[in-house]
Amino acid sequence: MTGYLPESYPHQWLPQQVELKVWEQIEPWYQRLMAQPIESAADLEHWLLAAGELNAAVGQEGVERYIAMTCQTDDPAREAAYLAFVRDIEPKLKPLHNEIRSRYLDSPYRSGLPRDRYFVFDRALDNRRALFREANIPRETQLAELEQRYQKIMGAMTVTYRGQERTLAQMAPFLEETDRAVRQEAWELAARRRLEDRETLDDLFDHMKQLRIEVAREAGFANFVEYAFRNRERFDYGMDDSIRFHQAVEQVVVPLMRRIHQEHAAAMGLEALRPWDLSVDPLGRPPLHPFQDVEQLAEGTETVFRSIDPELGDQFTFLRTQRLLDLANRKGKAPGGYQTTLEDDRLPFIFMNAVGLDSDVRTLLHEGGHAFHTLACRAEPLSAYRESPLEFCEVASMSMELLGARRLGPFYDGPDADRSYRKLLEGIVLILPWIATVDAFQHWIYTHPDHDRAQRRAAWTSLLDRFGGLVDWSGHEEARDHAWHRQLHIFLYPFYYIEYGIAQLGALQIWQRSLTDRAGAVARYKKALALGGSRPLPELFAAAGIRFDFGEDLIASLMETVRAELDTLSP
Repeated sequence: MTGYLPESYPHQWLPQQVELKVWEQIEPWYQRLMAQPIESAADLEHWLLAAGELNAAVGQEGVERYIAMTCQTDDPAREAAYLAFVRDIEPKLKPLHNEIRSRYLDSPYRSGLPRDRYFVFDRALDNRRALFREANIPRETQLAELEQRYQKIMGAMTVTYRGQERTLAQMAPFLEETDRAVRQEAWELAARRRLEDRETLDDLFDHMKQLRIEVAREAGFANFVEYAFRNRERFDYGMDDSIRFHQAVEQVVVPLMRRIHQEHAAAMGLEALRPWDLSVDPLGRPPLHPFQDVEQLAEGTETVFRSIDPELGDQFTFLRTQRLLDLANRKGKAPGGYQTTLEDDRLPFIFMNAVGLDSDVRTLLHEGGHAFHTLACRAEPLSAYRESPLEFCEVASMSMELLGARRLGPFYDGPDADRSYRKLLEGIVLILPWIATVDAFQHWIYTHPDHDRAQRRAAWTSLLDRFGGLVDWSGHEEARDHAWHRQLHIFLYPFYYIEYGIAQLGALQIWQRSLTDRAGAVARYKKALALGGSRPLPELFAAAGIRFDFGEDLIASLMETVRAELDTLSP
């Protein structure tokens, strides 16, 4: 039995078992909230907590429907329930949320609240009110429906291989097979299946792009890039900083990535790597098989977390016992992995598509880090502060991958544990240029709003030339040209990707310290998570003992540590 027994947070304003499933049940509570008198700073603060409680309760209804839909995208009832929330409830909530913001921001009693405590909150609400346009609500609803369609298209992709229907995620293990012909066959089969939907996905994206441009223009912005930076509340860095990150990655990380590719090609006796050579062990060893089923994955990961910090282990045990995990891949399940929050219960839920790969262990460590973040700030009374900037949310998750990387005994013996650790470190080197590629591509898309598809493909391939590795795509140029279709962030979360790069630099700093002071690194990590989103981004980094910086000097220092650590590992 878990030793972690979380405190409960019963409603203080709403009834405990309130039903908020349809608009007729929801609207009266917002009317009651807006009618509540505010005659002092204390009244205003209590009113804010009531608003947060109501928003969390309604929000959890939407989250539960999203979880159900992504867990089985081919279930019409789940799809209908989710779309009903998107179409019938969310559009009506948005103007009410704006009324709540305005009542708070315009209150004469706001000056009586502690300035330092509410600085981040006020900054966000000012920004959200400035961006809100009622005319954009139908566009945002359309975008949500298109985003669900993308999930459904990707979740429905299957191939028949060796007499069995398989999802594309289930094809990934074959890319680690030592038989190169098997890898090529598996890769080409999956690539052809993706290309069958390339026109559908291009049509879908063109529709999304146009709606996003209209949203930005309606809000008074010259282009969607400027709008996206404001909408993502990037108060502590700007577009010029993103460009600086791209340039630093190009100068410092791309050469190291290409060196790794050269080493792999040489070890495999190849003149050049092909797309199906990127996941296999370069020395021809069998693929790593860390677990047979998701129960072994969960049990082993719990042991890893407990070895990092006993409290974290107890928290993960709680998630398992409360069925707050859906880990196994299956047909109809949406792609990827995520951690989301059941806002009213203040509890995390982890979703992923495990198929028995080494990367599955890292994914669960990653999403576990997000879950620990959610649990760390449960006691925060202001609901807005139970969320953190995405750039720091990903520090929470990526740090767990690195802190757990040398504690994989539940999955591997010594040599295989070294292999897994090497894959993680090399993977970080390889992912940073991909992050720069995806981010730079989105900058290009939305600063060239009238582009056609041929121009978009040319921009994409140009960026792959700039940031890519040493991979020969001969004969598969069409798959290369449409590889961005697989990056769900471009479709679902525009401009949410550089956060991974910024956070990776933060996580690497925590890991760098852990090499000489593991206990201190973990303690500072946990201290920073407990702040939630109550402080500006640079202060959250500072609380973790790291720098909010993504310039060339810091990246060079971190890459030197990665290179030195790789040099200590057996091949």
